[in-house]
Parts: sequence; structure tokens; C-alpha cells
Amino acid sequence: MLKGLIRPVEAHSVTLKGEDLVEVRAQLTAQAPEGWDLVSAMATMEKAGSMRSVEGKFLRRDGIREIEADVMAALEGQVPEGWQLLSVWKTD
Repeated sequence: MLKGLIRPVEAHSVTLKGEDLVEVRAQLTAQAPEGWDLVSAMATMEKAGSMRSVEGKFLRRDGIREIEADVMAALEGQVPEGWQLLSVWKTD
């Protein structure tokens, strides 16, 4: 018997502007919904002035479920569209 862990694959982005990158990053982190992680924060300079634009990318990290099957192909077949298989292990 094989068991596996799956979770939904979802992402979203938020763009904020500010002069202080530390402050903008803190604002991005505060905007992370429950169960989501900030995975990148790319900063770019505005054409005029000291203003920076920061695009934060968030990935969903919650919603983990366990699935099981006798063979790997059957286990993979249970992974719904929009979900990913995180790990697989064999049970006795």
C-alpha cells in the first residue's frame, strides 16, 4: 500500500509601492492570507524619484490531505487538477 500527501497549488501576487524596502516587505508579509507564504518579493525602482515598486508572490501552503492506493499510477490518478503530490511512502 502506498500513501501520499497532496495540497492545492494556488498563487497570487500583490504589488506595493514605497521608499523603504523593509517597510514594504513588512506590509507584504502582513497581507499573507492564513495558510499562504510570501515566497518572493521583487523590487524595482520607479523611473523618477526614490519610490520602489515591490511585487510579492504568495503560494498556498495549507489544505494538505492524505491519499492511498496499491500502486503509484493509481495514487497519481487520485491527485485532482490544481493539486500537487508532495510525498509518497510505502506502508506494510
